[in-house]
Amino acid sequence: MAAPVHAAEPNPGVAPVVAELSRRLQDGARQLQAQFLGKEEIIRLLFISAVAGEHLVMVGPPGTAKSALLRAFAQIIEAKYFDYLLTRFTEPNEIFGPVDIQAFRSGSYRRRVQGMLPEAEVVFLDEIFKANSAILNSLLTLLNSRRFTHGNETVRVPLISLYAASNEVPSDDALSALFDRFLLRVRVDYLDSYHFRGLLQKGIELEAKGMNPDAERARPVVSASDLLALQRGFGGLLDFGEDFLATFKGLVFQIRSEGIGLSDRRVVKLLKLFAASAVFDGRTQVNDSDLFVLRHVWNTPEQEEILQEIVGPVLDQWYEQHPDQARIGATPTNLQDLLDELRIIRETLTGSEVLSDMQLFSQLRNLGDIKAALMRMPDNPTAARMVGEVDKLLETMFASSRFV
Repeated sequence: MAAPVHAAEPNPGVAPVVAELSRRLQDGARQLQAQFLGKEEIIRLLFISAVAGEHLVMVGPPGTAKSALLRAFAQIIEAKYFDYLLTRFTEPNEIFGPVDIQAFRSGSYRRRVQGMLPEAEVVFLDEIFKANSAILNSLLTLLNSRRFTHGNETVRVPLISLYAASNEVPSDDALSALFDRFLLRVRVDYLDSYHFRGLLQKGIELEAKGMNPDAERARPVVSASDLLALQRGFGGLLDFGEDFLATFKGLVFQIRSEGIGLSDRRVVKLLKLFAASAVFDGRTQVNDSDLFVLRHVWNTPEQEEILQEIVGPVLDQWYEQHPDQARIGATPTNLQDLLDELRIIRETLTGSEVLSDMQLFSQLRNLGDIKAALMRMPDNPTAARMVGEVDKLLETMFASSRFV
């Protein structure tokens, strides 16, 4: 029988530290959730990556709040911060610092890195896959080994995590190595129809705040030094039981059997993310709920649905067996918004106006979204009753001659 995996002897004094850090991280998550609608899992992943010291890239179309979310997240962590929008014309001195002219005249080549990326603890690079080869080579070393070389000098950088955003996954082989450095890949898309009213409300609040230079900023909840102190003792949190590892092994080989590349290096690093997920919840031991991270290891966006089909049943079983273990830090979709949207759909379907096939299929998709959101509220009697209402509407639609 295989033995559990222990990276270090558990430290009994770590539990209070984890509990306090968890409380602060969740406070930060709530601040972000109050600003950004429907981004609960993404926000959780941002904090998990920071705790684990890993990198995350968000991929999605323009206008999905990728940049706004990351900049707001940077305010939550008290750290040296650097961000930049990359283009194919961006030069290395724009992000790594200009050449030190005085040193160059003395025969020494080095950069003035003060206030630039090599000195930052949290970094956000927008449109990262537009980086040219000169920037790409330095980024690869920096992401992989936390080192930056300029001239004949190599320095260790204080980077905790680098976050990136892109409108699309790179197809150029030259960029595949850079993409591989991001352990977490998060797909960001437009909000579903039942979020529409909340989108308008939150969006106008952010717009108004952006126009007011005196508006209250987000309150930092954790510092870079707090995270680095935790990471120094992170070995004590990498404690995995046999049952968890058996489940993880089964999922890894199922993922690989579907043709989704998952290297041994990434498999090992994922253990850090599972432990960081537990820390976010205030736990010193992982459980199967932390395996949700595996939904975000895709190599192409098309693989995201496959991963959901693989990981989803494991998560469903866990929450069915542990109904009291509702995820801390995740806010359910607002029930009133769902009920309002359902009322509008019902009125649309039962009204006198003749709908086109495209309109009918759109409403069918919306009903499916609403039902899925209601079913994520199993302890709410109103939500359970409305699931029945959705089913009746779906039956009515399918019974009509338009769908036979």
